Order: sequence, then structure tokens, then C-alpha cells
Amino acid sequence: MNAPIANGTVRVIDGEERVFYDGYWIKAYDPPADTLRAKKQLIEALTRRLFNHVEHGINIPGRRLDEARRAYEAESDPERKRVKGAMLAGALFNRAADIFNKLMELQELGVEIDDDNALMRECGVCLQEALDFGRGVLHRSGEEGIDELWGEPFRAFSIPVDAFYESRYIKIAQTLRDIDRIGDIIVKTFAGHRLFEGIEELATRFTEAAKIKCETLRTDPAIFDVWADFAVASERLGAFAPRLAGATSAEDLQLATDGLRLIIQGRDLIGYITRARVPMPKSTREYFEACAHYLRRLHERYRPSPSAS
Repeated sequence: MNAPIANGTVRVIDGEERVFYDGYWIKAYDPPADTLRAKKQLIEALTRRLFNHVEHGINIPGRRLDEARRAYEAESDPERKRVKGAMLAGALFNRAADIFNKLMELQELGVEIDDDNALMRECGVCLQEALDFGRGVLHRSGEEGIDELWGEPFRAFSIPVDAFYESRYIKIAQTLRDIDRIGDIIVKTFAGHRLFEGIEELATRFTEAAKIKCETLRTDPAIFDVWADFAVASERLGAFAPRLAGATSAEDLQLATDGLRLIIQGRDLIGYITRARVPMPKSTREYFEACAHYLRRLHERYRPSPSAS
């Protein structure tokens, strides 16, 4: 029997260096040098990344933290309080990022910053509070939050750059797994039914393009082809039309409409997690449940009639 492949194993496959994590050979990149400048650039990128994937309007500057807190504490309406809590999370996150940047500027000047430094403690408190409030922050889809993005800058500051990049491969592997799972459920739900003839090829092509996009950095020269393939595959899947020949009843038409809506929902979910490079477990679980319910409807509608005796 072949020995299992250990996580972190590196091999050249089809001319590209790849690293193995949790069943996937992921395109590998050399981490930047572990310098203060590299960490600063990484933290700035992680900050932009967070606000790029969460709901609009919460990117409040850290200098307005006290204002954001007063607005949150004064609010009594539950729905408005959630939104103001999200804005407070953004202000806390930005305050922590501001502190990171100043600490790194001091380190560049040769000032030693130990873990017990007062600013480090304040930074940790801000990030922990941001994480707590961040649980109420929604993804831009409005479906759920992506909690783990809130703690990434602190981890990037606290551990070597190469260790941070290694942890990202683990998240990418988890994301690739969920892309496969969602693609598989789309095929399982719709392929083989006359209303959705041709959907399997479109869904499979989009799933494969999404996985390649997920593992490819935006700085990679290949991104021009990778993004174009992903965008086109997404458009083609979104343009799919059910085969309505012979589907004349209101129930058939409703099933076709609901099925198409579910296909678009699955495509969008794959797109969300591909771009964020982290799983969205709540949305994925709810999508699986919706697909299972729809598949039961299909089977009930098109169950073969009993053979005549």
C-alpha cells in the first residue's frame, strides 16, 4: 500500500511547484522575506481583503472608534444595533491596524517591541473586541459572516510570514473541498433530468475554473487567463436555460424556475468562497438542504408510474 502523503509535501507537477494539504495539490508560491516591510504590506492587504468581503458601510476609520462606540451603545432598535455593532467592529479593526503600522514603524527605527508592550496589549484588545462584534457582520451576500478574516492581521503580525502563508494553504484546501462539494451537489441535483440537460458540463467547468482561481494569487502572471476562464465559466452557467419542451403544466414551469434559481444560488456561493478563499459553512449547509428539498420535489413530480399488471 502507498503511504499517505503528508501535509506540506512539495512536488513539481506538470512543470509547476505544488504543495499538498488535505487531499489537494495547491499551487505554491515563495513567501516574501520575513521583514517588517513585508509584514506591513501583508497586514494592509488583509485589511483591504476583509472590507472587500463584508457588508458595505462598516469601514470606519480607527480615529472614530469612540464615536462608533457611543452610537452603538445608544442604539435600542435590535436591527439598527446590529448594523452599528458592525460599524464598531470596523472601527476596532482599523484601530488595531493603525497600531500595527505604528509599531512596525518604531521597529524599523530599531525600537524593540515586546509582547507585553502597552500598545500591543491595546491592539490585542481591539482585535478581540472586533472579532466579537464581527460575528454580527454579514458577508456582502447578506447570508453569513466570515469570522476568521477578523483575526488574520494579528496572526500575520505575531508569527513569521512563512508560517502565515502555510496556514493559508490549509484554508485554501478547505475552500477547494467545499467548491468540489457544492459543484457535486449541483450535478447530483440537476444532471440527468430532461429539464436540465447540459447542466453537468457547465457546472463541472465552472467548478474547475473556480478551484484554479482560488489557488492563484492576483500577482501571478497567469491571473489574466485564470480570471477570464473563471468569469466566462460563471457567465455560461448563469446563462443556462431549462429545456421546457413538453413542460406545459404550471408545476413543471415552477420546478424549472425554482431549479434555475437554485443553480444561480450555487454558482454565486462558489464565487463568494472562491474570492474570499475561506469556506462559508452556514451558507453551504443551507444550500445543501435546499438542493435536497428540491430533489425530493423532482422525484415526486416525475416518479415513474407503477407498471400495469
